[in-house]
Amino acid sequence: MWWENEFLKVKDQKLYLGRRRADRLAGEHGTPLLVYDQRQILSNYHRLKRIFSECRPRELRICYAMKANPHRKILQTLRQKGAWVDAVSPGEVEAALRAGFPGRRILFTGTSVSEEDLHRAFGVDGLTVNIDALEQLELMKEVKKKFYRGKEIRVSVRWNPGLGRGFNPRVVTAGKRAPDGTPVKFGVEEAKVLETFEKAACFGFRPVGLHQHLGSGWTAEDYGVVRQAVERIIKMAGRVEKAGFTLDFLDFGGGFGPRYARNETVFPLQEYASHICCQVARSGLSVNALVVEPGKYLVADAGVLLLKVEYLKESYGQLFACVNSGTYTSLPRPAIYHAYHEIVNCSRLRSHNMKPVTVAGNLCETGDVFGKEIPMPVPKRGDILAVLCAGAYGRSMASTFNLRGIPREIFI
Repeated sequence: MWWENEFLKVKDQKLYLGRRRADRLAGEHGTPLLVYDQRQILSNYHRLKRIFSECRPRELRICYAMKANPHRKILQTLRQKGAWVDAVSPGEVEAALRAGFPGRRILFTGTSVSEEDLHRAFGVDGLTVNIDALEQLELMKEVKKKFYRGKEIRVSVRWNPGLGRGFNPRVVTAGKRAPDGTPVKFGVEEAKVLETFEKAACFGFRPVGLHQHLGSGWTAEDYGVVRQAVERIIKMAGRVEKAGFTLDFLDFGGGFGPRYARNETVFPLQEYASHICCQVARSGLSVNALVVEPGKYLVADAGVLLLKVEYLKESYGQLFACVNSGTYTSLPRPAIYHAYHEIVNCSRLRSHNMKPVTVAGNLCETGDVFGKEIPMPVPKRGDILAVLCAGAYGRSMASTFNLRGIPREIFI
């Protein structure tokens, strides 16, 4: 199968998660069930390090975008291998600390931050606060003066390079507007970047980095725009250094991810890494470290959601497998972003009787389907279906909509 990896294996037309049969894991732990695999996460992490190895002698910081999946064992696994954390709320900062991350390996990238947010972030020694707006600095100054007078607080500037890319308008995080016309709320526009550095220094903060993030879920078609954005941030970093600021790091954000579908054109990550390394080397920048912020890339294909078929339903010529969980309560991406996930029957991956099946959740919402008309052997009552590539933005986005429960998680 095109999606097999160190975690997902097929033996005798049955799905194995590591060394365990998926349907037996479901029987042992119950469903709905999210299963994460440590070996696949580590494989993804080490692959990414190899891809960026030509950036030496500069340090590479792999800054895990925790919003993808904040499971404590995932955080601990990555911490032990030297990863950093990108946290977007004080709650995520505190989860990173509980998992053993030192403050110096946490980047707090908030938006519409409050006084309470800043108070909690500033209290973490060594943490770097990523500034999302020039206007945010007045509030930062007040909090520092009130609670942390005299304390050195590291900051970076998240700038908006005027270019954004993502697989859905809701995940485009740079440019003036998303493709659906929504104004993009993130980052400091180009004309205000140097003023933001200057004002931060004037207010007693220590500027140490420049950051950008274009959006999420890039494919090969996005590479041209992403390449332009790399060149733009390097040029801006040169202007920052020329203005007298010493940059410890240059952060290119995330956006690259795993392959979700057979026909998906995979983003050329090796080419992207080579372009970054080459352009930084040519630039003469004095930055010590280059940063990337993977989320889905590290954990998506290391996770699976197991669901039980309660019964089959036929309606107006459509065949539905009605399962015991809903998208919003377990894996919201299909409902919110119309994202595709491969779905397989754990005990009968292929047969001569393949039919288009819509996997329907148990929520009162028309959009609550995990997959539409997916070819698979016709399921039977009690069969276990596996929604693949479910390790990112599942549990972290799950809600108790309809007062339904959230799936159990296990780490193998």
